[in-house]
Amino acid sequence: MRAPTLFDRIIQGELPSHRVYEDDLVVAFLDIAPQSRGHLLVVPRESAATMAELSDESAAAIGRVLPRLCRAAAIASGSPLSNILQNNGRGAGQAVPHVHFHVIPRTGPRGKPFSGLETDWRPGSLGGAEGQRIAEHIRIALEAEAEAPAGGDA
Repeated sequence: MRAPTLFDRIIQGELPSHRVYEDDLVVAFLDIAPQSRGHLLVVPRESAATMAELSDESAAAIGRVLPRLCRAAAIASGSPLSNILQNNGRGAGQAVPHVHFHVIPRTGPRGKPFSGLETDWRPGSLGGAEGQRIAEHIRIALEAEAEAPAGGDA
């Protein structure tokens, strides 16, 4: 068993947080190093490092509460704009090895730069043949997962 993460300790009440939501499967609290006013972290109680390790039940619970948290953050921040971010693995920028989603309101006074997540999206291109190949690989992987015995014992 791995050592408890920072988020495990927050969930267990060992570390303080500004909680805004909790249920049996999900906890949401303010980020202590926010990108903007109202920056939330949405965390499953289940201690899984990546989305691939997270149960369908916990993933669905996060999906059910994210829209409500986005609406609440929009009201609290005064901005309907936000970024929802999930870094999946250390190499993808995940700092705490516990699945978590950031809800980052984009805030700024009229005519001023916005605070919040800055992105440098550089789109590539996808050709028809390459798209077909990649889509087929993903479909095969999904079929294999569906056919695997429960518990991941393949």
